[in-house]
Amino acid sequence: MKPNLSGNLPSEGPGDTPRNAARGGRTSALRLAAGGGGGPWSNLDRPPLNAGALRRALLGEDGLWTELEVVDETGSTNTDLVERVRRGEAEEGTLLIAERQTAGRGRLDRGWVAPARSGLFFSFVLRPGPEIPVRRLGWLPLLAGVATATALSRAAGVDTALKWPNDLLATVDGEERKIGGILAERIGDLEHGAVVVGIGLNVSLRADELPVPGAGSLLLAGAAGTDRDPLLRAVLRSIDRWYRRWRDAEGDAAACGLQETYAAGCATLGRQVRAELPGGTAEEGEAVAIDGDGQLVLNIGGGVLETVDAGDIVHLRPAG
Repeated sequence: MKPNLSGNLPSEGPGDTPRNAARGGRTSALRLAAGGGGGPWSNLDRPPLNAGALRRALLGEDGLWTELEVVDETGSTNTDLVERVRRGEAEEGTLLIAERQTAGRGRLDRGWVAPARSGLFFSFVLRPGPEIPVRRLGWLPLLAGVATATALSRAAGVDTALKWPNDLLATVDGEERKIGGILAERIGDLEHGAVVVGIGLNVSLRADELPVPGAGSLLLAGAAGTDRDPLLRAVLRSIDRWYRRWRDAEGDAAACGLQETYAAGCATLGRQVRAELPGGTAEEGEAVAIDGDGQLVLNIGGGVLETVDAGDIVHLRPAG
């Protein structure tokens, strides 16, 4: 991951990078499981989200969020919202949050499962409208990444980076670890359709609870706090701000500052990477840029640049 560039904490704006927003000299996280016991966590240790307080804080005439529901358990919030959109039952700004997912999905249909109330698992509906060129819709998961990383850096004090296209990274015991992921699904045509964006974040997971090797959590990354209510409020407010900037700019990521901010917070750029592409092919090179449509630009040698619009990216080593 790139070095921490944080100094004084600025007010959030298009030029702020996720890692610039991290608090210098953050405190260690409270280890909620006293003595490190392996038993189940109680409601005191991992309290449920306060749906009423979240609605009062987030829903309003001037904001993006129009409906907020918290459920104890579901298979996948993304799957549930996609079905609602197809039935015509979910307007823009509809939020579905689960205390636990039993069939959460990431990219390539990889599973995303964690103990109840140990993370933030939610999906929401966006309807950008026909004025946004279809090629620019690929910025939506990247926008969600910028907004989430910036909010976590501020609210949790954890230096958070982005891995193209949709992973959130933090440092745990000196190693780059994935603490969250983003999944976007488009439904219907551009004029009447929608995009459902899902986000999963590991918040209070201990090392013995991590779903896969290479995963991490805010707790393990030294978060100043793991109270999910303020973390979720911070993330959702940040998404609201960035989405309105992007939409007001008709999806132009350069004009609204999104392209610059994403690049500044992206741990993939400047790295030698392997892009594992759909169809089983792969390309290796140095990740040198994010283009105007949100695609990753690779220098594969000999002055040849290739763009990648979808794929699994493996960080190999720093460039040079």
